[in-house]
Amino acid sequence: MDLSSATHLRTSPDDYLFGKRHAWFAFVMTVALMLMDYIDRQVIVSLFPHLKLEWGLSDKQLGGLVSVVSITVALGAVPIALWADRSSRVKSIVMMATAWSLACISCMFTRNYSQLFIARGVVGVGEAGYGSVGAALLTSHFPARMRSALMGGFFAAGSFGSVLGVVLGGIIAAHWGWRAAFGVVGIPGLVLALLYIFVRDYRTVALSPRLERATQNLDSSTRAIVAALTRSPSMLWVCLGTSAQVIVLSTVWAWLPSYLNRTRGLPPEKAAVSAALVVLCGAVGAVLWGAVVDRSGPRRPRNKLITVAVLCLLSMAMLMPSLGSIGLTLAPGRQLAWIAVGGLLMTCTAGPAVALVFDVVHPGVRATAGAVLAIFQNLFGLAAGPFFAGVLSDLWTLPVAMAIMPAFSVLAALGYLLAARTYERDAQRIREEVAAETMA
Repeated sequence: MDLSSATHLRTSPDDYLFGKRHAWFAFVMTVALMLMDYIDRQVIVSLFPHLKLEWGLSDKQLGGLVSVVSITVALGAVPIALWADRSSRVKSIVMMATAWSLACISCMFTRNYSQLFIARGVVGVGEAGYGSVGAALLTSHFPARMRSALMGGFFAAGSFGSVLGVVLGGIIAAHWGWRAAFGVVGIPGLVLALLYIFVRDYRTVALSPRLERATQNLDSSTRAIVAALTRSPSMLWVCLGTSAQVIVLSTVWAWLPSYLNRTRGLPPEKAAVSAALVVLCGAVGAVLWGAVVDRSGPRRPRNKLITVAVLCLLSMAMLMPSLGSIGLTLAPGRQLAWIAVGGLLMTCTAGPAVALVFDVVHPGVRATAGAVLAIFQNLFGLAAGPFFAGVLSDLWTLPVAMAIMPAFSVLAALGYLLAARTYERDAQRIREEVAAETMA
């Protein structure tokens, strides 16, 4: 069987697919769109005080404006990734970026909560699948030895985008009103979508008959996903562990500006800038911990998962006291510094999660496997965190909610430790399957 996958177009796993120039152009363009993805997604959080004042919204309703994006991302991730895997990664990315940018711009014309909620949901429909498809494209362009660090850089762009979204939203809203923020941040994505057509795509992978049948439609793919999670315990535990850590991350991203506004009395625009510094630390951490994890497993690959588990627990140890009553007794600058250290640690799963999942799936369905991870991250992480924190805030106040939520890092660490038990076996099985198909 002739497999024309990106993997088999190389002379070595440590070679670039089309050369360094094409690889780094693809990286720059894909990272730039990831930046816009999260700017458009996170601009809403700095607008919470304005929306609460103008429309009288509860914290649960505000959290819903963040969560609905993640829910629609999760629902659309697999269908879009299936199409991308079997047709064109570049074309699917161009279409996604155009859709989410237009939806973001449309938010400025909404006149009530229901309209804004729907428009935000459409933003998520456009963004669905982008992380998994973009990751699949990048891992095919670059040598395997660079995978975790590259994925850390790619997903760090999400953190940087969140920083810019929060900062720009606060500044624009202070000068021209909250509606203008959506229009200003939505336009650049349209420009980047047009430029992305110049990125070079890899040839679609020819699949074995079993995988071809499994990816023919959504129903067969759903069954295949369930079978893959059952067959590969390490993939399931990585997905669950990552989701638990994303609950912590998404809570801090969504609610820290409001937390600083309410507990420290900072104006919304200043609270947004302070919160953005914490998110920026998370972006640095995503790259840093991706490189650390890469270096922790040359001799014993399972050590990569153990390293991630330790980092998850360290993030909890920093965030719980600094966001709780202990943090409120500190000077504002000192409290923010401790929160920033926690922010540096809380993004520890960003790069490794994707790389670890890709290690235990067939190269021909990496975008789909990434979509499965995206479903877990968005539905059980990004959607759950802000909404659940909003519910707790309505019940017990926001500081109490913020102090409780980092406890989910314990579940994250447990997931990665369980994955470490089967990771090496699952990765070896995939290598043997690919080798057998190549020789057939």
